[in-house]
Amino acid sequence: MVYWVAIMKLPATDKAYLERRKVFGLNPNVFFLGIVSLLTDVSSEMIFTLVPLFLFNVLRVGTPIIGLIGGLTEGADAVLRIFSGWLSDRVRKRKPLAVLGYSISTIAKPFMYLASSWGAVLAVRFSDRVGKGIRTSPRDAMVADSVSAEERGKGFGLHRAMDTTGAVLGLAIAATIIYLVQGGELALSLKTYQWLVLVGVVPAVLAVLVLLFFVRERKPLPGSSAHPGLPRNRLTAGFDTRFQLFLAIMAVFTLGNSSDFFVILRAQNLGSSVIYVVLMLVLFNITYAATSLPAGMLSDRLGRRRVITMGWFIYALVYLGFALASELWQVWLLFACYGIYYGIVEGVARAFVADLVPEERRGTAYGLYHGVVGLTLLPASVIAGWLWQAYSPAAPFFFGAGLAFIAMLGMMGLVRE
Repeated sequence: MVYWVAIMKLPATDKAYLERRKVFGLNPNVFFLGIVSLLTDVSSEMIFTLVPLFLFNVLRVGTPIIGLIGGLTEGADAVLRIFSGWLSDRVRKRKPLAVLGYSISTIAKPFMYLASSWGAVLAVRFSDRVGKGIRTSPRDAMVADSVSAEERGKGFGLHRAMDTTGAVLGLAIAATIIYLVQGGELALSLKTYQWLVLVGVVPAVLAVLVLLFFVRERKPLPGSSAHPGLPRNRLTAGFDTRFQLFLAIMAVFTLGNSSDFFVILRAQNLGSSVIYVVLMLVLFNITYAATSLPAGMLSDRLGRRRVITMGWFIYALVYLGFALASELWQVWLLFACYGIYYGIVEGVARAFVADLVPEERRGTAYGLYHGVVGLTLLPASVIAGWLWQAYSPAAPFFFGAGLAFIAMLGMMGLVRE
């Protein structure tokens, strides 16, 4: 009933957009954007998830360089998310930027087949992240535009669940290829990785086609092809203190949340073979996918702040676990719990951004949110690589757990819904 009251207050063009035939009770855009993310994740998990093992096992690259690659690529992604989000607000067009971003990533991926140095890996991964940086903020704004405020958590939860289902499928295919090519060997081989690249390109192409033909963008209201009311001087102008505090706390949390490269390396460091690492990632993504939609719906009822804080508490415990683990069964359990953290926080945090900002500034807000997270990942990954090499493989995880506890206190004490 609340949903239909909210719908009746909207302009006619917006009501027609939100009242399209529903899929899983939501605007079909959420479903088809989920399919796009699912196919893209099938591809990316096959090609890029094992990049740290490719660098470490095949190219013999040290952890400081691996951390640098992870941080630099995330940094490029972050800067472009800020710009593309702002641009989508200015021109009131989100889909063309999303198509451009997905296309750039798809074109870049085949070149991993030829990569023979860490510089080449950096170049390809950088290009892929440029594409992701261009597409992510406009895509998230399209999801937010496609649901009412009362169903925002559910919408983002469904999108994240479909995205992560793609990761499960991609990793399952990767595990099959690894088993057929190299069996249970501890280290990743070049031949195996090249097969992963060849097969992984196909779903990336399909994702672009689904986006082009099945996703409909909300038509702008007459005279709103550009939004003259948006501030031109400062990106943060027009946002209230709650959003700015949330960004600052996210930066603190992310400084301890280095690239997941180090979680993968830690699994191998504790004795996991390549195929075991991939199967652990399958488990991680299954719990991620299974948790995302219920967590989003729970946040619609209990509030985003409480759910995010709960997720960060689980994250802190998981990172402590990775620091202290000594047995292989513990690593399996930690990967499962790590997926629960992601499922609780990822979609809910994006819904929280939409709660805190006006609709006409959502693209910019998502750009700033993703930008803060991505830019902080550069120092976070460099610090993690240094801590790993200078002290121990456990050190980055103690550091991350400590900052997560600090972020929890900031979230509960400073941010209001």
